[in-house]
Amino acid sequence: MYWVTPRHLAGDDDALAERIGDTLAGLGWRMWPTSRHTLLYVSPDELRGAEWILAAYPFELGGLPVAWQLSARPHATSVMTEWNAYFTTGVPYEALADLLLAIDAREAPDTGFAGPETVLDALSISGWIRDVDRPRTTAMDPGFSSSVSLEMVPPLIEDADPRPDVVGWQSWAEPVLGAPYLWCASFSASVPNDLVAAFASSLASPVPVPRRSLPKSTEGRLTVVRRS
Repeated sequence: MYWVTPRHLAGDDDALAERIGDTLAGLGWRMWPTSRHTLLYVSPDELRGAEWILAAYPFELGGLPVAWQLSARPHATSVMTEWNAYFTTGVPYEALADLLLAIDAREAPDTGFAGPETVLDALSISGWIRDVDRPRTTAMDPGFSSSVSLEMVPPLIEDADPRPDVVGWQSWAEPVLGAPYLWCASFSASVPNDLVAAFASSLASPVPVPRRSLPKSTEGRLTVVRRS
């Protein structure tokens, strides 16, 4: 077992489904398999959802298959979700778990009042650097290998806001410039900023994380704090 930093380059240890499934089970979310061979989790109040959709392979972000889709709705009877967030394989499961804890703790997960600065402040606290050209919308880690940015929402990202020109938070890790991404995440336009901040804060945390295997693309970029 390795204990490594930085977290945003640690990968998912090939355990993204199991770790997040355990988190959701611990929160009391119900799960059942769907006809699309996915695993759907729903919170007790039925306002929040999380679905392991890797088997369905709905689409890609940055050339990587989307693995988890999170969503929230204003009422349990609502057919349409208010917002959605998507995460590919390779995303550090600690950041996704902390986001789910924040979503579960919210009385109304579909709305928020914090501004975009909340997300950037969460990253700055851990030493991430604001982009010189876009200081109000973009921050990156000191090694310039990961970014969190308010961008035009990619195709196929579903949201209650139907406008085609909306922006939402996008995040990714590119350990080597020009090489394949390690992971990508996409938040639709209506995801509350404080929830994105929970993901960003965990992503940038300096606390070492345990891994049994390390991504090959991050060789030389990860620091092994200790072995156990």
